[in-house]
Amino acid sequence: MVEPMEVPGEVCARGAVIVPAAPSRAAEASLPQGVTGGRQGAAAASAEEAPTIMLPNQQSRISHLAIDIGGTLIKMVYFSRPGDRASSGAAAPARKVSVDESGRSFSGSGISSADAASIGRMHFVRFETAKIDECFDFIESKGLHLESSRGAEGDAEGGPGARVAINATGGGAHKFTSLFEQRLGLDISKLDEMECLVAGANFLLRAVRDEAFTYRNKEGRQYVRLYQDAPPGSPGALFPYLLVNIGSGVSMVRVDGPGKSQRVSGSTLGGGAFWGLCRLLTGCETFDEMLELSRKGDNTKVDMMVGDIYGGQAYESAGLSADTIASSFGKVVMKRDHLADYRKEDLALSLLRMIAYNIGQIAHLNAVRYGLKRVFFGGFFIRGHPFTMDTISFSINFWSKGEMQALFLRHEGFLGAIGAFVQKKDDNGVPSDLPIDVDGPSSRRMWVERFPIGAPITGGTVYGPPIGTIEEKVSWMERFVHISRKRHLWGTRTSETPPNGTSPAVSPPGSPRADNDSQAGSVPPMLSASKGAAAASVPAASSSGSSSDIDAMPRRNSITKLSEAIGAPGGEEVLGVLHLCEHTVFPLLHDPSGYEPNTVDMSRPGELDYWCKILLKQLPSLLERAVRSEGDTEDAQRRGEALNLAMRVHIGRLRAEPTSYGRLGLAEVLELREDCLREFYFSDAYCIEKREENVAAMTVLPDLLAEIDSLSAEARVRALIDGMLAGNIFDWGSSACVELFQNGSIFDIYRQARAKLARPFLVDHFDRFAAKALEGAPDGCCLKYKRALIFLDNAGADCVLGVLPLARELVRGGGEAVLVANSLPALNDVTASELMHIVAAAAELCPIIRHAAIRGGVLDAGTEARTEAEALGYGCGVLRVLASGHGGPCIDLRRITMQVADAARGADLVVLEGMGRALHTNLRATFKCDSIKLAMVKNKRLAETLFGGDLYDCVCCYQQAGEAADLPSPSM
Repeated sequence: MVEPMEVPGEVCARGAVIVPAAPSRAAEASLPQGVTGGRQGAAAASAEEAPTIMLPNQQSRISHLAIDIGGTLIKMVYFSRPGDRASSGAAAPARKVSVDESGRSFSGSGISSADAASIGRMHFVRFETAKIDECFDFIESKGLHLESSRGAEGDAEGGPGARVAINATGGGAHKFTSLFEQRLGLDISKLDEMECLVAGANFLLRAVRDEAFTYRNKEGRQYVRLYQDAPPGSPGALFPYLLVNIGSGVSMVRVDGPGKSQRVSGSTLGGGAFWGLCRLLTGCETFDEMLELSRKGDNTKVDMMVGDIYGGQAYESAGLSADTIASSFGKVVMKRDHLADYRKEDLALSLLRMIAYNIGQIAHLNAVRYGLKRVFFGGFFIRGHPFTMDTISFSINFWSKGEMQALFLRHEGFLGAIGAFVQKKDDNGVPSDLPIDVDGPSSRRMWVERFPIGAPITGGTVYGPPIGTIEEKVSWMERFVHISRKRHLWGTRTSETPPNGTSPAVSPPGSPRADNDSQAGSVPPMLSASKGAAAASVPAASSSGSSSDIDAMPRRNSITKLSEAIGAPGGEEVLGVLHLCEHTVFPLLHDPSGYEPNTVDMSRPGELDYWCKILLKQLPSLLERAVRSEGDTEDAQRRGEALNLAMRVHIGRLRAEPTSYGRLGLAEVLELREDCLREFYFSDAYCIEKREENVAAMTVLPDLLAEIDSLSAEARVRALIDGMLAGNIFDWGSSACVELFQNGSIFDIYRQARAKLARPFLVDHFDRFAAKALEGAPDGCCLKYKRALIFLDNAGADCVLGVLPLARELVRGGGEAVLVANSLPALNDVTASELMHIVAAAAELCPIIRHAAIRGGVLDAGTEARTEAEALGYGCGVLRVLASGHGGPCIDLRRITMQVADAARGADLVVLEGMGRALHTNLRATFKCDSIKLAMVKNKRLAETLFGGDLYDCVCCYQQAGEAADLPSPSM
């Protein structure tokens, strides 16, 4: 049975970012009635199996807000829960499909109940300490100083609550205690700064995949995965390590394990020294301005290099190259020029490198002193700045003679705030880490990062009131483009500041379409959407094309320099939203620790650029269908234009800085498109196409089943596999297939595809699979397997004419067929809620499916109906439908729903069907039971690079338990 997807809690990193909310009203007319729910067939977790990631209880005196107040910046973490208010985006609780309901309801397009049981989310924002009043204003506007905090974060009543206590760390926790108490009535619980830094780092390194990375200019970022349970000193061991936090000053902490740390050194030359000196030398006021200035600098115009001393030569006996800095600012002494004679950019870079080299050398000395091989650098001084990271990396590598590497953290600036949030105190007031275990195979929660549009274009600075509704978000996007176009296309420097750190937050009560996920919001006053959509809209372009009358949004079918410009490197990390999901590792993976879902290596030259071009090529068609799915209204068109820009910004940033989003594989890149659709309230762009294809395929199903039943057992196996491969041609994510669909009907295309299937396939293990399947198969059945998990791909013929006959054959012999489909829509992929209605419609046509669906809980039948079905004697099989927890065209088996994990226990066959699930991901996966991967290759480049094949070749890859995939090489 389908379980509603439990949407995760979220951590919005790096300032206020726009969080995609659960779709609110997508294709309401096509939403299937009677979405299933319940827990039949899925074992409930016992108390011993309960998740070990723990978040603070929202009870009296328990903090839901934590702050790290440094001498320069205030970093804030606050907690909210998305499901506490009645929202237009939340679907009704799922339920079984009644046998009395019309089977025609399968033609609708369903979405899972996304906010039915969310865990919660942590939000991250920052302020300058000198502007602490802005921090107070923000807390008040969000209602975070109230015990409930639901007036701002989602309480339907929105009533005021009692004042709360909050955890605080940093020197400002002592300095500003009275201000917080007087202004907000908050009770400040002060936590040790070093303990919070360590707790925050440990949390990130254990909980977030690809959090740590190395950096050198030539190689870029190389992500490192570490494990807390690995033996100390082993290559993958997390502990012990040296943590270097660079804030206003520098602190160095030796960390030997959870709760085992000691501050061992520090320095006064940190971010504060750089900021102060750079302000005096350049006149810049903000830290971001200084970092941006240093990007354009040439420090050799200020620093004395080894080559300057040795006539352009290296000092080889000392191992010093000619371009090594011999003396920071040394040339200033030699030339005796005045400050005005030097470029500010050169001064900024020289100062930056002087501070960074000094920190690197002190860190190396302490690492050597304590025998530590890993050195992590964090703090807002770094901010993902390439020159800073490269300088520190060079320093560590130089002084250690290549034996150590500098490691950086993507969420570097929030270590103290995170640590303050995840810590609690016992009855004696002693701080201790919350028990967080996300590495173990028994973990039932994990973190997944998403990237809303705020991630690549905001820097975390908070301006103005929050954005509350999708209308305000779209208006802000239009305003943003208006200003950005002036800046980037025409070079006009305006007084308007592009929005930095913008995101939607909670709308006023009664807003017709508020974002479900409340989030820190920030826009400069001139960009604020608080005055309404009309106030923030931008006039259309005049016929003269004057830059003052620029149309707000680029047209859908054009690629402008704008999207490339605002998606270009900005110096800040692209930190998205960390969703805390009720997911776990698929228990049938043979080697979970070595499992890598993505088949395509996106780091290979040209690979990312190719797939980005594919996304851009498909974007106009996608936007057209998305707008049409929402009735082609004016509102839908505006949202479509905003979606168009959002996708182009993401793609521009990805192409400019491929690793800025973390280590993304093809699955994550493709899912980014679906996240963008949901962010702008296009919940199911292909609902119309899926409905039409479902109807057409269902009319053919009875004749197809009769044809299959007439075959011998051996021929039936071939017919089932051919049907799966032929049905898989219906993929709206393939440009080649889209061209086919425009020139033929669904059934004609299916028949032609099936007729043209010829062996040998590109990967052809059919004979091995058939021999194993037929061996010991029950009478009247051609498949011996007792429980099979089938991961579905597309709706329409793929599902109805491909998967259902295979599932029917399994249950005919008394086996159990568990159909696993997406929790949320992606392209024309079938969702679990849609699949419930497809099965219900098929049950009206086939008593075998009907009986198995009743036993599996897909259909809700009374005693009489059950007795009648059993009397017909159609075996005793079970047909179930489960949601995978995914909302993209691929599947990552490191994170699947608990229901799927429970159903996998005892399974003897895994079926992965379709390009996304069997080729783009999982092609090389090995399982503890037999598996078969079936797909038609609908991308010529993929066929050539993976197998040396061609467009529309087929893959039938069978593996016995524990057996690696036997795949041809491209040269064959």
